[in-house]
Amino acid sequence: MNPIHPRKVFTLKNLIFALLAIIFLAAIVVSLLWFYRPVPDRLPYKFAATVAGTNLEFGEPFGVAVKGTEIYISDGQKGCIWLIKAGSPTIFASGLATPSAIAFDRSGNLIVADSGSHSIKSVSSTGQISTIAGVDNRPGFVDGTATEALFEAPVGVTVGEDGKIFVADTYNDRIRVIENGSVSTLAGGGRGFVNAIGGDAKFDTPTGLAIWHDKLLVADTGNARVRIVEPSGSVATFAGSGEADERDGTMLSSSFYQPTAVGVNRFGEVFVADGNALRMIAGDIIPLVTTISNTRRGIHDGDLRTSRFNRPSGLAFTEPGDLIVADSDNRVVRQVMTIGSGPAITPDQIEAFRDKPEEFRKLQPPRWPYDPPSVKREIAGTLAELRGEIRLGDNDIHFHNGLDIAGTYGEAARFVRDEKVLKPISAENFGTLRELLRLPTMGYIHVRLGRNSSGVSFNDPRFLFTKDLAGKMVDVRVPRGAAFKAGEPIGTLNPMNHVHLIAGRSGSEMNALDALIFPGISDSRVPTIEKVTLTDENWHELETKSLKGRIQLTGKTRIIMRAYDQVDGNAERRRLGVYQVGYEILHGDGSPVKETQWTIKFDRMPDSNAVPFVYAEGSKSGATGETIFNYIVTNRVDGDVYKQDFLDPASLESGEYILRVFVGDYFGNTATKDIQFSR
Repeated sequence: MNPIHPRKVFTLKNLIFALLAIIFLAAIVVSLLWFYRPVPDRLPYKFAATVAGTNLEFGEPFGVAVKGTEIYISDGQKGCIWLIKAGSPTIFASGLATPSAIAFDRSGNLIVADSGSHSIKSVSSTGQISTIAGVDNRPGFVDGTATEALFEAPVGVTVGEDGKIFVADTYNDRIRVIENGSVSTLAGGGRGFVNAIGGDAKFDTPTGLAIWHDKLLVADTGNARVRIVEPSGSVATFAGSGEADERDGTMLSSSFYQPTAVGVNRFGEVFVADGNALRMIAGDIIPLVTTISNTRRGIHDGDLRTSRFNRPSGLAFTEPGDLIVADSDNRVVRQVMTIGSGPAITPDQIEAFRDKPEEFRKLQPPRWPYDPPSVKREIAGTLAELRGEIRLGDNDIHFHNGLDIAGTYGEAARFVRDEKVLKPISAENFGTLRELLRLPTMGYIHVRLGRNSSGVSFNDPRFLFTKDLAGKMVDVRVPRGAAFKAGEPIGTLNPMNHVHLIAGRSGSEMNALDALIFPGISDSRVPTIEKVTLTDENWHELETKSLKGRIQLTGKTRIIMRAYDQVDGNAERRRLGVYQVGYEILHGDGSPVKETQWTIKFDRMPDSNAVPFVYAEGSKSGATGETIFNYIVTNRVDGDVYKQDFLDPASLESGEYILRVFVGDYFGNTATKDIQFSR
């Protein structure tokens, strides 16, 4: 018998592998064609409009459910369910703790994941509330009868066609099922990332749920992925690489930041509320992840591609196919449409949404974030100071978004007001110098959350620590619905030796000196102007060109002022950013040509893109090294508005003038410097 030649064996194996590969690819194509087959009457989503909340009715819209023409919204801050008819919201049910996702069951009852009470509620058509699973105010993890089962701040809920209620048991990192009066675990065996079956799979802070065909989609927030769960409990990755980013592409090469809600329209297209953006997973042949809104935080209606959201948390679809969005941190309900444009929110309405310092101050007793609460502390940093250094090619620069209040290493930092956690992932950067906790109106940074300087836990059940196999703490979560009182400890100071306080809602941060009351604080020190420089449009410094010592201005001119501020009690080395800068033009005899122009003001956080419009080259500041603030006085920066501007001598008659540059602090102290020039 003649032996088979080795090359023939190799060729035969290759042929078999090729045939198997073709069969496998064909199966994928068939499945994609089945799930993403073209639909003739499908229209693209084009417009975003604000449909409710412009009168500031909502505290924090989170979950969305639609029944006919009625829109139901859960309000995590106010603990109620709203009913919106014809754009008018009324309270449908109240008395909940921190309601999150909502969905209708087959009987028309509204199922609510009440994160704050660690339970699943049912709201009847008349607004009556009952507990259908979990024990009110008792967190834990127990399967069994619905009355004995325990949850840990569940956030997500959806109902299958067979009546099963699926729950994202968020801080137990499991997907649970309520059926026939009992609770069981469908998938998940603790925190992590593992694709497997049942309890061998792992999730990280799962939040939103949606039914997709006969499967369950999960917004796996902490893993930055969308996962898919089969009826058998088998878990796979539906979309997302796991890299925390907002990158479009194929399902597994794309990336998500923090997916919170997931929804499916009648065509089987999948939508994800991710960070501050809306994402879409669809495709007629090859499904792709596409960002359909702007990714920057804010509020803006109109063309969907340029529309802006602020932590969207709930998604649902109307019968005609429009997408309803709970825009949580904007405190409004939005509608994404295929036809029409809808009512666009106005600049005046946007301004009305902002917390006002005078109102904000009334919401908390005067105190410092330490004990004793009335003992004055040193101010170490103010709003909108530069962090980093302005130099060519350096992109690691940003505005400081709070107020730094000095303390000592290991000292207990304390909450300055009563507040509860609403953001599903509110604690971030564990073990780093920027460890933080973000609440709806306050933020606290540079704090070891829930533990002392040795890393030992306070044994406060509101701080949920994750440990590795060796028992070492590797992360901490503070669940949605956890409530704190002013004066309670938040943690201890890390080596930064100060609390960074953020005052105001995300995207609407205010100057904490204005928004909060600190007992005993005072400032009698006038800001210091170190130097004023004039340059042309190309940043070339202008020099004195006449015997009278005056600068001759002939073209558009920039004013650059190097200045800093200090407050009473601060060390001489401490240099703070100023509150506002400006200038005016005077005739040679001192009479004003125009009124004083305060061109840059830091009563609230500027747009993040405005850094190079405030600070000129050479500016630098940070935890170490020299502090230099070179303000571009001629530019205009105030909140969301920023633009380049100049002193234009073409508007002046020939003659001699005085340029008076101003710098002011929050307490009303003002310094000036005069420069003689001629036109």
